[in-house]
Amino acid sequence: MLDRHTAETYAGWFRALADPTRVQILNLLASTGAPMTVGQIVERVEVGQSTVSAHLKILTEARFVLAEPRGTSRLYQVNQRCVSCFPTAADVVMGRGVLPFAAVTCEIAR
Repeated sequence: MLDRHTAETYAGWFRALADPTRVQILNLLASTGAPMTVGQIVERVEVGQSTVSAHLKILTEARFVLAEPRGTSRLYQVNQRCVSCFPTAADVVMGRGVLPFAAVTCEIAR
């Protein structure tokens, strides 16, 4: 059985992906493979800037996305370390896998 801390971490990850726009944003960042500004993301996702910013905040808090300040803006990119842990988290939650040490350390990756 998962310990409470790990269960809370995984629940946060699943909550972060519970919105189709956040899934689109994460997919865009992952498939682009390069850091993007909010404006660049807005152009591709076709929702407003404030909506994209709000979704990026949630994805950043869940650590799926990293934000790097650049002057007056920020560049957003996928946190490869956390994203690589997510499929394992789904398997563990569904009882199909063993919790590897790396999955627990993903929560602190930045």
